[in-house]
Amino acid sequence: MSNPKYTREEALAFHLEPTPGKWEVQATVPMTTQRDLSLAYSPGVAVPCEDIAKDPGLAYDYTNKGNLVAVISNGTAVLGLGNLGALGSKPVMEGKSVLFKRFADVNSIDIELDTEDPDEFCKAVRLMGPTFGGINLEDIKAPECFIIEQRLKEEMDIPVFHDDQHGTAVICAAGLLNALHLSGKKIEDVKIVLNGAGAAGIACIELLKRMGARHDNCIVADTKGVIYQGRTEGMNQWKSAHAVKTDARTLEEAMVGADVFLGVSVKGAVTQDMVRSMADNPVIFAMANPDPEITPEEAHEVRMDAIVATGRSDYPNQVNNVLGFPYLFRGALDIHARAINDEMKIACAQALADLAREDVPDEVALAYGKSLTFGRDYIIPTPFDPRLIHRIPPAVAKAGMDTGAARRPIIDLVAYEESLKSRMDPTASILRGINARARKAQARMIFAEGDDPRVLRAAVMYQRSGFGKALVVGREADVKAKLEEAGLGDAVREIEVVNAANTQHLSRYKDVLYGRLQRKGYDHQDIHRLAARDRHVFGALMLQQGHGDALVTGATRKSAHVLELINHVFDADAAHGAAGVTALLVKGRIVLIADTLVHEWPDEEDLANIAERAAEVARLIGLEPRVAFVSFSTFGYPVSERAEKMHIAPRVLDRRGVNFEYEGEMTVDVALNRNAQKFYPFQRLTGPANILVVPARHSASISVKLMQEMAGATVIGPILAGVDKSIQICSTSMTAGDILNMAVLAACKGR
Repeated sequence: MSNPKYTREEALAFHLEPTPGKWEVQATVPMTTQRDLSLAYSPGVAVPCEDIAKDPGLAYDYTNKGNLVAVISNGTAVLGLGNLGALGSKPVMEGKSVLFKRFADVNSIDIELDTEDPDEFCKAVRLMGPTFGGINLEDIKAPECFIIEQRLKEEMDIPVFHDDQHGTAVICAAGLLNALHLSGKKIEDVKIVLNGAGAAGIACIELLKRMGARHDNCIVADTKGVIYQGRTEGMNQWKSAHAVKTDARTLEEAMVGADVFLGVSVKGAVTQDMVRSMADNPVIFAMANPDPEITPEEAHEVRMDAIVATGRSDYPNQVNNVLGFPYLFRGALDIHARAINDEMKIACAQALADLAREDVPDEVALAYGKSLTFGRDYIIPTPFDPRLIHRIPPAVAKAGMDTGAARRPIIDLVAYEESLKSRMDPTASILRGINARARKAQARMIFAEGDDPRVLRAAVMYQRSGFGKALVVGREADVKAKLEEAGLGDAVREIEVVNAANTQHLSRYKDVLYGRLQRKGYDHQDIHRLAARDRHVFGALMLQQGHGDALVTGATRKSAHVLELINHVFDADAAHGAAGVTALLVKGRIVLIADTLVHEWPDEEDLANIAERAAEVARLIGLEPRVAFVSFSTFGYPVSERAEKMHIAPRVLDRRGVNFEYEGEMTVDVALNRNAQKFYPFQRLTGPANILVVPARHSASISVKLMQEMAGATVIGPILAGVDKSIQICSTSMTAGDILNMAVLAACKGR
């Protein structure tokens, strides 16, 4: 996959909206009553305080220490940007914190220390030790990073891990295990050349030596050439440890006959001649970022037998640290580890290597738009493989227990693995799947309201994210001016602006529209006004005639009015089985509410239609439908005429013989709560419902707005279902990101 294109303005907006920064703190206990406050703080908090003072191990039970990692930096080596200082590094550290949460459900706080003095740095971190279950050091320049990590490991009784060193080393080791397996070579026999003797390079070679690589077979080079025994220039104790007896003095000389090249240096450091001189079936890990020492294309041009990995996502075999640090800490935290030792790192690397050799789940292949099979172009798992969370931490935890690093060993590793599966937010994989299907569809997306800056930003994001072509309905001059105001002036050349004045199809559009509306009181003048001047109608006509694959509209006008205009061109009404379905994403759950758009007061047949349309949407986004017809009564009690249709609707589906679960009528708590369902053992749902069919459009609207405002739910929709073409109607309050989500959904169905 290629890296999505973005502008400086988009990157800044991402960090600014909806609130500055990338994470916030939320309470996990109720904080509403005086009793809650008394338990959370004084006087109730005194009880766990006294117990922890007597037994420090209880801090893992009564506080968040056991699932809290500090991401700490002084900003002296930020990404590839150099010394930006502590404050300049904060966006990166915040980003690392959210990666911990996203990939391994590890809570994390970023801390930026304004000092370049290793003594002051170590003292500050050591004094914070009681707060955290682990320390992730980040973006600290060498050689200070070696000094700081070693001292903190000696002085602290929790894991201290410099990810720039060991994270890269672990993923590199995992990939190398598989590359050597495919090449038919053994790690103890191969000649390894490392270019780059900084933090990551030294860690890579040290870990590989722990895994069996022979010291005399490993040559390390830096900017001054090969590190050989007797060299004095530019040396330090960490480099000296890897000096070898060799006649090679340059990287070019060292590469002759090498089986493996590891690069953590600079773009262009390796030439094609160097690659030619390597042994048969060479392994090349060109990990310099953002540009590798040599590109895979350049390497394969002279050596088709080479296995190549880089640090980039747009090439196969990405050495990506996110495959390591979240899961290393997850396993370490869960055994209350004193440290992350070499055995735990090796276990992580081996588990990653083993995982890459297994069949890849369909959802991963779909996310990457191609089939992934263990081989030369797939030696490392992808970051979005859902198995990582329950395969890597148990391996790390077991190694920690076997080596005595665990304070609290895990008794049942099978149960532990099962518990890890439930830690991850299922909405993430579902949204990723939607994005993958949209990217594969490459739909030509019609954005009907090119006069709105939000719509224009969404259109640009749609195209730049690689989903397909953005067709914007609007006036060229107006679109250009608004894009320039938004800092996206260069996007004018990328998107396609369409209007009645520049299309050659207007006459055909008007004929089609007149054919539909001539017996509804519309004359030719009315038709011209609608087709040529109303962007909603014009966009719908483009879609109807196949001049686009999907339509997004409604961001500037009320959804009911927009639906009325759409019905001039399509049969998007209750009589023809259309329905509006809104997806609510909150606290790791997705629930669909229907009908939120079309049916004002549905009867039991309509309700059955709505359920079928909602089931289609559920499957579109990757859910197996479980429908609940909800009311204020449960299975006939209390008796009410208004609940009767909700009672009858399931019988309608019985007659139709649909292929999804459904039940009703029931209250919302019974529908969504597994424990509440146990009181009704006869009911047919195998788990909490993920589709709620409500009695009327007003109750659907109230439910959605209440969840949005009170629970902070993310709202996607209403999604218009039951129409031949893919049309999504936004709400007027949507942000550019929300509109993009609607476009992505439309694209899934659009082709």
